[in-house]
Amino acid sequence: MVPLLVIVAVGGFLLLEAAPGDAVDAYVGAIGGVDPARAAELRAEWGLDRGPLQRFFAYGAALVRGDLGWSTAFQRPVLDVILERLPNTLILMGLATSLAFGLGSFLGIVAGARPGSRRDRALSLASLAIYAMPGFWLGLVLIVIFAVDLRWLPAGGIETIASGKTGIDRLLDIARHLILPVASLGIVYLALYLRLMRDSMAEIWKQDFVRAARARGLPRHRLILRHVARNALLPVVTMLGLQFGSMLGGGIVVEGVFAIPGVGRLALEAVVQRDMPLLLGVMLISAATVVAVNLVTDLAYAMLDPRVGSSESPA
Repeated sequence: MVPLLVIVAVGGFLLLEAAPGDAVDAYVGAIGGVDPARAAELRAEWGLDRGPLQRFFAYGAALVRGDLGWSTAFQRPVLDVILERLPNTLILMGLATSLAFGLGSFLGIVAGARPGSRRDRALSLASLAIYAMPGFWLGLVLIVIFAVDLRWLPAGGIETIASGKTGIDRLLDIARHLILPVASLGIVYLALYLRLMRDSMAEIWKQDFVRAARARGLPRHRLILRHVARNALLPVVTMLGLQFGSMLGGGIVVEGVFAIPGVGRLALEAVVQRDMPLLLGVMLISAATVVAVNLVTDLAYAMLDPRVGSSESPA
């Protein structure tokens, strides 16, 4: 995990260093120009007057101390800015992942219980149609239908501004605001898990141990859940860890569409304002999150299949 985060930090720094302009250029463009002397003072104040190698070693030394740097756009420590936005992104990602994995796996079991049936073909066709939809397009369609036409749900934001709600009322308000973004992000990946679960079950039905279990007269529901679906779940769990990074990238677009103040939207703001320390901090926190999810995925493997966590000494 540590070497991976080091690679992300070094690679991110080099890529951003190669990009034209800096935070002072973005600031000058936003306010319509400043005196060249004032621009030089800002570069000295923000540490941008030093060479790339000096900035790199200074940034590396700060990371060793657990300091992600100073945000030039927000004039606050980068870690404080990210931790302020991170809960919103984690809630969105957690709910979207739960929807995609849980409902997608269930529908995959329904389709894979009888491969080749009408139910299987209908669900497979629907999953392909859903997976072909871009997440941001689906989000816009949901906004038009449920927020503009029907007016059932809010069009954006994480909660009602200055509502004064507390406790359960505030949780319910946040839940209403999250229905559309969670649906737009989770439904697309739901189709992927459905297809993968269905295809895995179709292959496992051909295995010898399944034929043996059927010959012993096991009830069909027990055969499906205890033997076929459980073994088919392993590649789905693998995809869960791999797709989390892609879902995190898709969450950036969804947060922009629904105006959710999360880490994804924060990254867009950092790009616009050329706030390199903030953008590097977002990259590192995102990479650490993806690594943590993959670690949890590996641990889940051992729970689903005890052979994964076991080791045998050679005879």
